[in-house]
Amino acid sequence: MFDPATFIAAKKSGARHPADQIESFVKGLVSGAVADYQAAAWAMAVCFKGLDGQETATLAEAIADSGARLDWPLPGVRVVDKHSTGGVGDKISLVAVPLAAACGLAVPKLSGRGLGITGGTLDKLESIPGLRVGLDEAQLRGQVAEHGLVIAAQSEAIAPADAILYALRDVTATIDSIPLIAASVMGKKLAGGAPTLALDVKCGRGAFMADYDDAFALAELMAEIGSAAGVAVRAYVSSMDHPLGRAVGNSLEVAEALEVLSGGGPADVVELALTIVAGLLRDSGARPAPRAAREAAGRALESGAAREKFAAMIEAQGGDLAKFQAHPPHSRRRRIEVRSAADGFVSGIDARMIGEVVRSLGGGRLAKDASVDHGVGVRICAGRGDRIAAGDLLAEAFVSDASGGVVADSVAAAFELSSQPALPKPLILGQVLRTASDADP
Repeated sequence: MFDPATFIAAKKSGARHPADQIESFVKGLVSGAVADYQAAAWAMAVCFKGLDGQETATLAEAIADSGARLDWPLPGVRVVDKHSTGGVGDKISLVAVPLAAACGLAVPKLSGRGLGITGGTLDKLESIPGLRVGLDEAQLRGQVAEHGLVIAAQSEAIAPADAILYALRDVTATIDSIPLIAASVMGKKLAGGAPTLALDVKCGRGAFMADYDDAFALAELMAEIGSAAGVAVRAYVSSMDHPLGRAVGNSLEVAEALEVLSGGGPADVVELALTIVAGLLRDSGARPAPRAAREAAGRALESGAAREKFAAMIEAQGGDLAKFQAHPPHSRRRRIEVRSAADGFVSGIDARMIGEVVRSLGGGRLAKDASVDHGVGVRICAGRGDRIAAGDLLAEAFVSDASGGVVADSVAAAFELSSQPALPKPLILGQVLRTASDADP
């Protein structure tokens, strides 16, 4: 018989958990046999003593098995998924999902909402009037079969153990455990049922993982969990020292994603989206050759096919894209110009500071059940490497109250100036690839 106290004591002493004990713990979380305080105590023990790779993989599988597991019987169609650990200005899913669908892949993406300075894909999409993200399983399946893509909220039936454990970790200072993060992400992704997965692990000032070694370790662990479960995983570690793109804030980011899907937009957003989709084409077997995969993704973007897929998804989910484009929420907010006080070159833009400004304006949340203001945000006008003079426009802030001066000062403080041009920095810092065949026998 499973005893939670003994289970906690074993990890506190540094012992390795047998698989059946981890499975019993997760079942107890969902049934209520494991109390909240016991789960929180165990999470703290893990923060100090860790989990090895096998323990973490078992935990991820148990989380996936705690609720419904989706499958996607679509003959002749390759099903893929994509996940980001979250960052400031990270609107890549809004581009990569329709781009992958335009290349012939099926992309059933179940997403979450933002917390803290990281924006959530669902919050961004809900900037579009009428759009529904709460779809039932029949609606999910129907939309993927008809259009090849969906971005919707994860239902409570998927990985319920993770929702319980994450809520406890969030209030007990046990979020920053690499094994617990890996099991949480991969438990949900395994339950999602896609056999090919791209992971974007953000690293830097505007990311949950500030340290590259920690970010790479997380990427490697998640890839290994996927491989052991028969999922091909390519995990990228990408830079989040600076905001991604020029727009930070819900409706601003949707507008920028549309710009990219229409053939324009910031080069870093274009590059990361193309890289991720090319990787999905290769790893799914749709376009195994690297050059062919990249060219296919590029054609789907340049031809407008990806934008058409995005529009079809929005329409299928009840959204009015024309209304959004005519009157986006940020157009109904007060615009504040942020100007430079000095001459120089923009050597950096602190992503965390920009994210904090947007969150403080109401564009993000500290509590999961809090609402967000879809119209507030920051549009960056002077990018890293640009030469500016005193009085030049650095950014525009979109606010809903009278806090203009304070906001302008906070945004200006995020811009770092130097007397010499900044050296270019890579967007993708590293990657890990694990195929299903890499799994240990």
